[in-house]
Amino acid sequence: MNKPLSVLVLSALVLTSCGSVRDSRANPFNWFGNSRSEPIEASADVNPLIPRSRRASIFRTKEDTTYRGREVGEVTNLLIERRPGGAIVRATGVGDRQNLFDVKLVPVPEESDEDTLTYAFKALQTRGPVGTTASRSVTAAVWLTDNQLAGIREIRVKAARNVQVSRR
Repeated sequence: MNKPLSVLVLSALVLTSCGSVRDSRANPFNWFGNSRSEPIEASADVNPLIPRSRRASIFRTKEDTTYRGREVGEVTNLLIERRPGGAIVRATGVGDRQNLFDVKLVPVPEESDEDTLTYAFKALQTRGPVGTTASRSVTAAVWLTDNQLAGIREIRVKAARNVQVSRR
């Protein structure tokens, strides 16, 4: 009688401790939380018909400065998937029109700092019909190594009308 009772009490204690592991930093599913959307404030002094000047940055690569894509309308989902050796940052968005292609997450070094990574969600667009939301949705992803993620507390993906943010 003592042996089954002690096994029952011991298993109850072990199972109740699983709840604390679920919320701890040791659990890999908690390394980045759920993303949330933040609106972008439109400044009054920006004219959308006049293109912004491209500031030179030592962090930009040649591919980043030559990419001519425009920002996608909205980011609807941001997901950071941990993998051995790094993480995959995957963003899903909805464009203003159909016919989006060559979708990329382009780094924005001017808005990034030592604990924040910022990406612009861009795509090449042609004229086309508006269509349904499902026909305008696109997905892009970027691979980040553990070295690139070291010290990063926040990942931001910005579109034309909102920003999705995921924090550790």
